[in-house]
Amino acid sequence: MEEMIMNLIIHSGEARSYAMEAMQLAKAGSFAEAKELVEKAATQLGEAHHSQTALIQKEAGGDKVEVSLLLVHAQDHLMTSMVVKDLAAEIIDLHEKLASK
Repeated sequence: MEEMIMNLIIHSGEARSYAMEAMQLAKAGSFAEAKELVEKAATQLGEAHHSQTALIQKEAGGDKVEVSLLLVHAQDHLMTSMVVKDLAAEIIDLHEKLASK
């Protein structure tokens, strides 16, 4: 179970890093590169989601998953990273629109 939790943290952290870097690239006018990083963030979130789904399936199958501080931390990372990725896509679009004016 700890491996699944660590995968959640690792992949969520990577996703957040890609999204943050994407916003910096957009600010600098590198829109194509920024969008590529948002896609990389989405891929990492997909990997994190696989780990989350495995934990949910484990519990749904009758194997009680202990809620630990580490699991709560992992879920927090996942949800925060999802929001950052979505906001990065919006911010990139805004930078692109401003640059075209």
